[in-house]
Amino acid sequence: MPPPQDPESLRLNADRERLHNWKRWGPYLAERQWGTVREDYSEDGNCWDHFTHDHARSRAYRWGEDGLLGIADRQCRICIATALWNTRDPFMKERLYGLTNHEGNHSEDVKEEYYYLRSTPTHSYMKALYKYPQRRFPYADLLRVNKERGRDQTEYELVDTGIFDQRAYFDVVAEHAKADAEDLLIRYTVTNRGKTTAPLHLLPQIWFRNVWSWGADHLTMPGSAEKPQFGLHDDSTLWLNRETLGRYYFHIDPKDDRFHDFIFTENDTNYSIFSGGDSQPFTKDAFHKHVVDGDSTSLYPSPQGTKAAAHYLLYLKPGETTTLRFRFYKSGQVRDDVFGHFDEIFQQRVQECDEFYQNTLPPAMNESDREICLQAYAGLMFSKQFYYYPVNRWLPGDPNRRFNAEIIGRRRNNDWKHLFARDVLSMPDKWEYPWFAAWDLAFHTIPLARIDPTFAKRQITLLLREWYMHPNGQIPAYEFAFSDVNPPVHAWAAWRVYQMDARQTGVKDRAFLAGVFQKLLLNFTWWVNRKDERGFGVFSGGFLGLDNIGIFDRGAPLPTGGSLQQADATAWMAFYCVQMLRMAVELAYDGQLHPAYQDMASKFLTHFVQIVEAVHTHGGTGLWNEVDGFYYDHILPEHGAPIPLKSRSLVGLMPLIAVKVIEESHIEHLPEFKERFEWYRTHYKLMNKHITEHTNPDGSKKWLFALASRERLLKVLRYLLDEKEFLSPHGIRSLSRYHLDNPFSMTVDGHKYEVRYDPGDSTTSMFGGNSNWRGPIWFPINHLIIEALEGYFDYFGDSVLAEYPTGSGKHLNLQEIANDLKRRHASLVRADAKGRRPCHGTDDRYSSDPGWKDLTLFYEFFHGDTGRGHGASHQTGWTALVSRHIEDLAMMEGKNSNA
Repeated sequence: MPPPQDPESLRLNADRERLHNWKRWGPYLAERQWGTVREDYSEDGNCWDHFTHDHARSRAYRWGEDGLLGIADRQCRICIATALWNTRDPFMKERLYGLTNHEGNHSEDVKEEYYYLRSTPTHSYMKALYKYPQRRFPYADLLRVNKERGRDQTEYELVDTGIFDQRAYFDVVAEHAKADAEDLLIRYTVTNRGKTTAPLHLLPQIWFRNVWSWGADHLTMPGSAEKPQFGLHDDSTLWLNRETLGRYYFHIDPKDDRFHDFIFTENDTNYSIFSGGDSQPFTKDAFHKHVVDGDSTSLYPSPQGTKAAAHYLLYLKPGETTTLRFRFYKSGQVRDDVFGHFDEIFQQRVQECDEFYQNTLPPAMNESDREICLQAYAGLMFSKQFYYYPVNRWLPGDPNRRFNAEIIGRRRNNDWKHLFARDVLSMPDKWEYPWFAAWDLAFHTIPLARIDPTFAKRQITLLLREWYMHPNGQIPAYEFAFSDVNPPVHAWAAWRVYQMDARQTGVKDRAFLAGVFQKLLLNFTWWVNRKDERGFGVFSGGFLGLDNIGIFDRGAPLPTGGSLQQADATAWMAFYCVQMLRMAVELAYDGQLHPAYQDMASKFLTHFVQIVEAVHTHGGTGLWNEVDGFYYDHILPEHGAPIPLKSRSLVGLMPLIAVKVIEESHIEHLPEFKERFEWYRTHYKLMNKHITEHTNPDGSKKWLFALASRERLLKVLRYLLDEKEFLSPHGIRSLSRYHLDNPFSMTVDGHKYEVRYDPGDSTTSMFGGNSNWRGPIWFPINHLIIEALEGYFDYFGDSVLAEYPTGSGKHLNLQEIANDLKRRHASLVRADAKGRRPCHGTDDRYSSDPGWKDLTLFYEFFHGDTGRGHGASHQTGWTALVSRHIEDLAMMEGKNSNA
């Protein structure tokens, strides 16, 4: 089938060849720059207290910018976002508010209502919605009540304050459309949802990221050689000039009589917020003083500075909707009437967005599912963020408040001085997690590859580049601690994206695969050298992203002494092996043999054999418990036998994901690999359970490489598919429900350690309270388990059936089980017969209110029993994987209807 020829697809084709710059402008503003490690110049490393939300309106950022419903160029040099004031708040709404790590009863938590609705991959069209209360925003109430609540209570959310009662709020819809790569049309549509006429100040703001206050050099701070500037071109037009970008114009609609005036100030810190600080007269918070306090002395009397806004005052009657229009373009782009074809261009881009997704999503998909997928993809696109963190320049801190050498040496990431991040990255959630996380990003690339495989490939490649990856081969985890260890999922993501890209384009990007493979060799070697402590083939990676899943903090020394042998870390390495093995096989033959890659295939076969043997034989029985039929972590004491930690969690399910089917046709041209392969099967009898051969109906053969043998797969499935254990109505729980009434505990030196089923927000502070792996459903591991079941089915077919659910008496093949797990996952965001989506809990707005019922939030994780969303509410990074499950179901149902 030829690739689609709709306009957005053609733009993506050109982007693949780097023939245009349509992605220069996009939603690259952070939603929270305050409270980040990058802006932390404190001596104690408390980033939340050092740069607070209250400081954010008055204090210039050094390493980025944030804004409300905004856009920026890919290096965040020029930023455009809106500010709102309802005449009752103590300051304008310029950015999203939320509680910090120690203010919330479950750690940091955004306290706003906003939704991503549409975005094309090139951001030729974008649409987002913010719901702004007309009454005074309850900042103090949210802070007070959440601080009073314990971890055993739910979070106190914005809706709980009653602020949306009587529908007293504005819907503010921000839309951006591109007439060309450097010609942006902006449209704000405001609707009064309340019952009375309400005023609203709306200020589209445009400003320059501050690079002039830090004494930085031009090489590392682009655009810093010359301070940028504004000017007034005419009564309705600003001009602005920034080195490295050139001159641009910002137009307001001259026919809109609600426009009051342009106002100007500097994007500089008001130092009076610090005790005894002196400030220059024109500072970042001047617009707040002008609009809220009526103090115009803080504004420039003439059109100059580095921050400007167009000030509008609206009075909206109940139910009234109004629209404001703006245009921003590079000098020389627009030659006719600026607003003459404005609406027509917008309509065209909206139609192109619809056409692109019409060609992308399965034809059999119903409208409700289509809307879910469109919002999931919009969330992925809006979660792109300019991320700037040159560690070696960051370590000395704020040039105006420098640290001494002793303090610098104690700062986090001190051993990552080589890391120089200045890129657009896919963030987990731009408020909760406005920084990349290595294993999150790998999962992001799977749904990303459906709509923009080029961007997905570049994201995978980026973290493996020399300015990210440590010289020792470690991939940086996240900004709070780059040296923490995330699960090794990059090889899997690279292989999957390679496959998806080939299916969509008809071309195998072997250069991408080879480049990634070479870098991953370094990372794999780092794992072998650093995380196999005793060289047994049993690995210990620490908490590995699963935060509080264990009885102890797995990232800290054990209270028992000794070391931890981890079933999940070891399974991840077996998983890593089979992915690298398959990549090496692919690269070894493309019409001619490439012996070096054939040798690498043999290398990873050898590693796989060693890990399989260690998992099942080391210390006698390895990490497998024959009596329970489950894999466990073990404590390896300094002396004596290993001690199993018998909690049933994802740790014991992870061995299932280390599975790969390789067809005979893939290795028929690799004689030395085949010889090595047969040698292992002959001399390592254990391998005949883990590397098995099957003859297809046409006489060809295929091989299954699996850490869990057929026998042990079936034993583990009894737990996995049991509704009293892991199987919930909405997917696979992270901890067995068995531990609700039967917690696993251990007493060490008089202190009792316990793991109990905890299906929602965490009730323990281990690794922070907004993340919980003791019961909830998490999409990333669920997705890998589903893929594994499909892999087993590819090999076993109907010869392996499992009781589903356990105890039901009904037996299904593994593909049928995988399909039902997809349905369970999709049910989290699908509306039932009463219009309720489990992810929204008992909030009736989403089932009955026309202004809310079609909106979906994609949470970080979900309650293990009810499916209610928890954690970050906009984690359309890995939770966007739900779109893949919905699409798979639609394609399957479409095929069945045509059969």
